[in-house]
Amino acid sequence: MDVVKAKRLRQGDLIGLICPASAPSPSEKIDRAVRYFEKRGYRVVLGEHARARHGYLAGTDAQRASDLNNFIRKKEVRAIFSLRGGYGTPRLLPLIDYAALRRDPKIIAGFSDITALQMALFRKCRLVTFSSPMGAVDFHEKIDPFTEENFWDAVTGKAGGGLLCNPNNISLEMPQLKTSGRLLGGNLSLVVTLLATPYSPNYKNALLVLEEVDEAPYRVDRMLIQLRNGRLFKQISGLILGQFTRCQAKKEDESLTLDELLREILPKELPVVRNLQYGHEPTKLTIPWGVRAEIDSREQAIKLLESAVS
Repeated sequence: MDVVKAKRLRQGDLIGLICPASAPSPSEKIDRAVRYFEKRGYRVVLGEHARARHGYLAGTDAQRASDLNNFIRKKEVRAIFSLRGGYGTPRLLPLIDYAALRRDPKIIAGFSDITALQMALFRKCRLVTFSSPMGAVDFHEKIDPFTEENFWDAVTGKAGGGLLCNPNNISLEMPQLKTSGRLLGGNLSLVVTLLATPYSPNYKNALLVLEEVDEAPYRVDRMLIQLRNGRLFKQISGLILGQFTRCQAKKEDESLTLDELLREILPKELPVVRNLQYGHEPTKLTIPWGVRAEIDSREQAIKLLESAVS
């Protein structure tokens, strides 16, 4: 089955900003994001409940889902950007109007907790989405130049196919091989959370990309073992590891290191690429979920075999 792609973003298009998970703090970060996108030449509409609070959530489930569905159903909205991650997106998955999004595909962008939404949209709609910087976190006057350029090249179609290349001569670690598949994945915790639910995509022959933040090695170990026991590593054509930020043990003499646990857990026959500049760092690539890509050690990059937008 073919994937579904939204139309490329053009200046003057209307962007909807939402908080599907936690609320930005302070809320002035929302205003900063609005100013940034308007300065780039886009019109912006803020979700009705974008400033709401409900404990650690940006409003109730009904409020957050309402903002998302309103923008999905509003024809003039051409892109929906998440303002931040945190926690709460998986709670919305049964409430989303997937049929409306299939009828009118839109650019959906965000990362971290937004992984749950993006993998669900691929499962339900086959929609290509963008694991990307977020409005109230990254988009401001001091945004990292590489991060900024890579994002806009992706959503406007300027990148076309092209390569996913690390910045500043940061090398990828990759085996001497060539393999391909559709890019899927995101935050490890959220990929694991979706397993055995109606919102987890089929990872057969996929290139699985994973990143994580603020998880002790034993917790990363537990989640990777869940993927191994679920035979997911047997299904994929390759594994691409992004940044595992602040995932070191507090007492290193009482813990396996990340490298040690990866050597113990990952199958030796699985092609693994390491050190992709993707994750919870200011400098990061935008990854288009659902597009076909190829790992070729001769290129020292990940080659996108198609554009992410139509």
